[in-house]
Amino acid sequence: MTRLRARAATVVAALILTGCSASPSEPADPSASPSPSVTETPSEAVPPDPGPTPRVGECHALTFRQAVAVVGRTEAVACRRKHTAQTYFVGRLRLETPAGSTRRVDSDAAQRQARTTCQSRLPRHLGITPRELRLTMAQAVWFTPSATRAEAGADWFRCDVVAVAGPRALLPQPRRTKGWGDAPVLAMCATAAPGSQAFRRVSCGAQHAWAAVATVDIPGRRLPPQAAVADRMEAPCGDVARARADDPLDFTWTQEIPTGEQWDAGQRYGICWVPA
Repeated sequence: MTRLRARAATVVAALILTGCSASPSEPADPSASPSPSVTETPSEAVPPDPGPTPRVGECHALTFRQAVAVVGRTEAVACRRKHTAQTYFVGRLRLETPAGSTRRVDSDAAQRQARTTCQSRLPRHLGITPRELRLTMAQAVWFTPSATRAEAGADWFRCDVVAVAGPRALLPQPRRTKGWGDAPVLAMCATAAPGSQAFRRVSCGAQHAWAAVATVDIPGRRLPPQAAVADRMEAPCGDVARARADDPLDFTWTQEIPTGEQWDAGQRYGICWVPA
């Protein structure tokens, strides 16, 4: 038996998608474009436009940068065309406070509502459990209206599913992503052992050398010392690796302990890896 201990040096993009907060994805507001100055009387004033409300099932051709940082705006595309995101839930933001004031769409409370709702609904959409989702490259991203649209009455938030293919790349998706969670292409693999310089997290549909096979919960409000986490993960990871090996006396495995940044983003578990 060979055991390797690894601690990721940085947060991998595939694991921080769930921690991003999103901004508008609707077309730019025409009122933002320069135009000649016009003096209007109240009767001639054009009411503000809240814009269209997203719909469940819409597809989007997001780039990796748009999915992570939500830079730029995209229109929905036909799902028969190549796309990298699909909307699986649309909800309403709770913008009215108990005191009667109105929250901004980019407030912590509004973004927390969108984030927690989208993350909790993704496993159900994909047809897998939350624990199984940990071992996939699928992630939830969320979008809210612009401040201008919100002032005009838009109060929606949109949940999209994306899947990371590898560094700075998203997987193309089928027409329907409902029940897609057990697709082999979504499984999490790596180009090298976690902790090594060549380690890159990739879809198992790409060339890979290691596969993620199990996760181990880490209790507590703060990330324990690395040695304590490694000790906690040793038996579960070893058992999984032994069960998958051809020879129960000769097998290799490694454990990936979350970084402090990953822990703060909500990853309260370590990952067990075996050679592919």
